[in-house]
Amino acid sequence: MSIQPRGSAALKTLANAIGLALALVSTAGPAPAANAAPPENSHAKRFGDGWECDRGHREQRGACLPVSVPAHAHLDSMGQGWQCDRGYRKSDRGCAKVEVPEHAYLVAAGNDWKCERGYLRRGASCVAVSVPEDGYLDASGDRWACARGFRRQGNACTPLRVAPHGYIDPSGNDWRCDRGYRRVEDACVALAVPEHGHLDSSGRSWTCGRGFDRNLDTCEPVEIPANAHLAHSGNAWRCDPGYRPDGDSCTASGR
Repeated sequence: MSIQPRGSAALKTLANAIGLALALVSTAGPAPAANAAPPENSHAKRFGDGWECDRGHREQRGACLPVSVPAHAHLDSMGQGWQCDRGYRKSDRGCAKVEVPEHAYLVAAGNDWKCERGYLRRGASCVAVSVPEDGYLDASGDRWACARGFRRQGNACTPLRVAPHGYIDPSGNDWRCDRGYRRVEDACVALAVPEHGHLDSSGRSWTCGRGFDRNLDTCEPVEIPANAHLAHSGNAWRCDPGYRPDGDSCTASGR
């Protein structure tokens, strides 16, 4: 067995240690940004490690560059961008003035306009809404409707022609017939209620009283066979307990 000199072994151990250190450095990559000196126009984060740009500056490639604010603009709430002043809107990289026409006003956001009540937006101007006689502006302010008792026909309001025994309905722009009448075109025709009949809840039709059944335009009595009784509906019959229907009669269930 050959014996190497002690100096050779020491040199070999040192070389191995240097190689391992170089390998660790190459795999670790650059030092974290948090360890680097913060750039100009920055400050330490309020929470956590690292830094952030001052208000009016924006981070780009590790530096804090000033935000370029165009004319008629101001920094936004974050302080890293900008927005146009009231009365201006973004256009390309700047702010263009909002041209407000006559009879208009700036909207709450300040970057557009809206016509006053009674005017309608047409392109870059406001045109007056033409309200006919017996008409009025509706809730929107840019349309019109007819007053109660009138109906819209084209661009005018014409009076309703309510037939005898009729009345103006809740909408105010049409009419209905009184109870006991039904509308036939432009007239109210009285309902022909037969004997043993009465108006229904709508008042525009009729139904037969209890114990009678409708047959075309008349009310005929319900024929109740033996061992039966009038049904809850009042216009039919049912067999008594212990009996079952058998045509027009009731037969004992046991038979």
